[in-house]
Amino acid sequence: MSAPVRVAVERLAHARDLPLPAYATAGAAGLDLVAALPEASLLVLEPGARALVPTGLRIALPEGFEAQIRPRSGLALRHGITVLNAPGTIDSDYRGEIAVILINLGREPVRIRRGERIAQLVLARVDRLLWVEAPVGTEETARGTNGFGSTGTTVAESEG
Repeated sequence: MSAPVRVAVERLAHARDLPLPAYATAGAAGLDLVAALPEASLLVLEPGARALVPTGLRIALPEGFEAQIRPRSGLALRHGITVLNAPGTIDSDYRGEIAVILINLGREPVRIRRGERIAQLVLARVDRLLWVEAPVGTEETARGTNGFGSTGTTVAESEG
């Protein structure tokens, strides 16, 4: 495993009593983000509804990194809650509050409370790309120009 990347983090006033994002287990890839909703507030996410949920955190990522906001599998399985633009991207030059766009794809309203774990943050390296204009397709591949669904839905189809 590589050395941890140092990232400056600021807890905003409305999140001073909430924990910093943390890894739930030693092998976890993502840190859990919590909802920094007002103390007496409860967010009820109706089926089909979406909401921007604050985390009360600002970060300063080093250049060459991004933070990806991803859904939590338990919320998705139990309630149909996911991150609408998953994975959401926090660029290294963004300095605003991290907020998570949640959507309820389930059939029942879901209550989200202050301090509840709502998403995961995963750090990822970002390589810059340099476009090189050139004809594409000069190398033949097995797939060629076949697109959506062209590899089938079963192993037998893709081997045939």
